[in-house]
Amino acid sequence: MKTSTRRLHRPGLFHNKAARKAGPYAQLESISPPRLVAQTYDSQFSLSHDTYNGMGVDRDGKIYYVLCCESWDLGGQMYCFDPATRHIKHLGDLSEACGEKGRKAVPQSKSHVNFVEHAGKLYFATHVGIYTRIDGIDRMPVPRDGYAPYLGGHLLAYEIASERFEDLATAPDGEGIITMNMDPLRARIYGLTWPKGCFFHFDLKTREWKDFGPAAGGGEEAGGRDHFIICRSIAIDPRDGSAYLTRSTGEILRYHYDCDRLETVEGEDLRKDYFGFYDPHLYGHMGYHWRQTAWHAEEEVFYGIHGNSGYLFRFDPRQPRVDLLERLTSEPSRRCGMFDQFSYGYLGFALGPDGQTFYYLTGGPVYLNGKRVVGKSSIQNGDARGLENCHLITYHLPTKTYRDHGAFFYESGERPTYVNSIAVGRDGAVYSLGRMTVDGETRTDLFGIPAASIHATECSFSSQNKP
Repeated sequence: MKTSTRRLHRPGLFHNKAARKAGPYAQLESISPPRLVAQTYDSQFSLSHDTYNGMGVDRDGKIYYVLCCESWDLGGQMYCFDPATRHIKHLGDLSEACGEKGRKAVPQSKSHVNFVEHAGKLYFATHVGIYTRIDGIDRMPVPRDGYAPYLGGHLLAYEIASERFEDLATAPDGEGIITMNMDPLRARIYGLTWPKGCFFHFDLKTREWKDFGPAAGGGEEAGGRDHFIICRSIAIDPRDGSAYLTRSTGEILRYHYDCDRLETVEGEDLRKDYFGFYDPHLYGHMGYHWRQTAWHAEEEVFYGIHGNSGYLFRFDPRQPRVDLLERLTSEPSRRCGMFDQFSYGYLGFALGPDGQTFYYLTGGPVYLNGKRVVGKSSIQNGDARGLENCHLITYHLPTKTYRDHGAFFYESGERPTYVNSIAVGRDGAVYSLGRMTVDGETRTDLFGIPAASIHATECSFSSQNKP
């Protein structure tokens, strides 16, 4: 078993005699990354649906996650997985945690944000998960007879020791909360609502909610030239409390903590030719938005992923400056030169426990009889254009080493789909949420790639490259 890294891209490099005899296509086969086996877990929730983000790891190494739901009578469900015992504990229903049990309103169907741990609590937000599709676009749901409209997304805290939820605040005007991050030092939560894309902050000390209005034009409910997709990641600089987000047109916005103001960063943006070229008013892509970001404490910079192109970049807010580093798409994607099938790009990007390695779950093309399977040419909402393999990529910052650990499959051989969450355990195991089919029934549930399997691909590569 072997893995693929940047050092395998030297022209004319053949790794064995058979490849030299067979020619260049055999060379491509010889550097194909291995397969990984992902262990599946059963949360006992048959109605679960696709979950984007909605994960976190506490300081004890336990994995927390939300399974979304499209039922009118149930909210999304929150769970805790203990890697030491492999035990899953059901923690609660999101609608009930928000105090909406029995109110016959559109439920709190999902959480679309990562958990942030602070002072023994996990902070997160809820979102709507049932939609009415109008002109091919997902809109706020038209309530069924006897049901009230959606009451608005909530900011929640879950106290780990007491296993109790605390309802902190509700988004105004019945908006969901699609993006959230927290500055623990200043006890302030930042977020973006859906579908209008209003930027807000909530102060835990004063319980004050401040709305700055739409940060993305007409947001995702507007049509035509007023349509702008909403940023999915807010980056917080712990040094001064600044919060950064993007527009699909490429501008980087900065919230100034000291003067309570949101403004455009001057002198830098994300309109990079290498990212591609986008009409920000069209549906089905994230434009020039960053897809996911992470703060690197040692370097005091942000690292992020541009979703559609898969480029890793470094953003130094003090200069300000964006440097493109490496394309973290899968090895097969890099070879065929095409964007992956998920139209928004992937949210499964996180810094590992060593503080030096980024983990990324991304797509890769599927080949049948040597031909790449081509999906739909365009779609209106964020969705998969067609079938893809999911790959685990790591990028080691000190050595600038890209490594494709290979596509991963369930024990049954089934291919995971709609994978857009990530949590990296303290031992380096990678957890996510994806669709799986058991006994003819499809659900979304937890799976994990063991650290030993990931490490084995690294050791395999090292042994093959000894002099």
